[in-house]
Amino acid sequence: MNSWPKTLKSLILPGGILLLAASVVFQGAFGPVPVAAINFYYYAVFAAGLLLAWRFHSSRLLFAFLSLLLAHRAVEFFSDGRIATAGPGRIAFEAVAFLLPLNFIAFSALREWGLVVPALIPRLGLLFFESVFVAVICRPGETTAPAFLHDGFPGAFSTRMPSLALLAFTAAVAVLLLRFLLHGKPTESGMLWTVVAAFLSFRAGGVGATATAYIATAGLILVSSIIENSYVLAYHDELTTLPARRAFNDALLRLEDPYAVAVVDIDHFKKFNDTYGHETGDQVLRLVAAKLADVTGGGRAYRVGGEEFSILFPGKSVKDVLSHLELLRSAVEASQFQVRGGQERRSPAASQQLRQDGRSQNSRSQESRSQESQSQDGRSQAVLARDRRSADRRAEARRTPASRRKTPTTRISPGEAANHPLSVTVSIGVAGPDAKISAPEQVIQAADKALYRAKQSGRNRVESGMNPRPAKARSNIA
Repeated sequence: MNSWPKTLKSLILPGGILLLAASVVFQGAFGPVPVAAINFYYYAVFAAGLLLAWRFHSSRLLFAFLSLLLAHRAVEFFSDGRIATAGPGRIAFEAVAFLLPLNFIAFSALREWGLVVPALIPRLGLLFFESVFVAVICRPGETTAPAFLHDGFPGAFSTRMPSLALLAFTAAVAVLLLRFLLHGKPTESGMLWTVVAAFLSFRAGGVGATATAYIATAGLILVSSIIENSYVLAYHDELTTLPARRAFNDALLRLEDPYAVAVVDIDHFKKFNDTYGHETGDQVLRLVAAKLADVTGGGRAYRVGGEEFSILFPGKSVKDVLSHLELLRSAVEASQFQVRGGQERRSPAASQQLRQDGRSQNSRSQESRSQESQSQDGRSQAVLARDRRSADRRAEARRTPASRRKTPTTRISPGEAANHPLSVTVSIGVAGPDAKISAPEQVIQAADKALYRAKQSGRNRVESGMNPRPAKARSNIA
């Protein structure tokens, strides 16, 4: 669903920009940076990072911070704060430069379980084993590391970065980049740029002001990934990846006339859940969200709750967006999907009833769309507050005759329902500000009224708040 420009932007911001800014500053573009300032930067970043990782219960990021901190402190301890070309200092440099990127590969692959004992033990065990390994090979009297650590490439790299460490850093960047492209999460992007910053620290010798500044920047990038991830969780829906209600409310505050608001509701969504299970319901939500994300006409879709979505069209009137909404409705109607195997489902009769309901509502909506527009006959319902409209429609759906409400619960084999492709439809109501209504809340209520008429008229249709069409069916609203 993400376009390449958006993916590239998410990759570069904020980690890439932070690393670029740090490189410019610490290379002396604005004059030398005092060592005291670098030390304060270093300790402040790691204190804040460890606190935030603990507060957000992120074991992956907590141990990423610990790995950076332990790696830097180990190199400084065994080299006595100077760039070493032999002895324990050089051995520690070569070992840590190899182990640190491998840790990031491991932490990125491990599932996030929070700060619980089963999640902490293997990570603590890894860091303990590595610490013992480094301490053993760096014991007094040792002059060179094991051969597999210090064999280097010929040329400039051999004096600072051994070949195995280069290979480890390259593998870490490749793995983290792939994970970001697959998952698109800020944490993956943050860990990627953290590895790059750590590489620059080792290229600077691992110790000294410049190396310390790069390690601190690596920690700062991890801090920014925690903040960015919190923003994504607050403003985006995790299931559909669409912007969530908070983003919708913020967007409303920035709207200026003209604009249009469309309210989209999935038809018979409760029946999908009752018949095929909640996993299929999630599949339906993702399918519809994918279509909404591609809406034309300059609209932006939001998931505002349950099976309800909203689309904002800044700078467009209702007349401007009707054709785009009709294209969207048709695209959703034309989509089909297979029920995934291995889910709990209801009887074949319930599944057949769902498909028949979908076909009958398509027929009714096509017939009603061919009618001439007429004024409404006074049956429009009072509109409740926006946050309660989903619950009210679901409550109305439950007030059906007992013969329709009772669904057989005989289970069938996973393959039976999966043999039949299913389709889904949406009902859409759209409105915009006019002489009578101007506040966004009033426009949303008008769009919700139009959606109610679309439900009454047989579903799978677009209704405008400007020129309502007569309802053809008084069926339950769901």
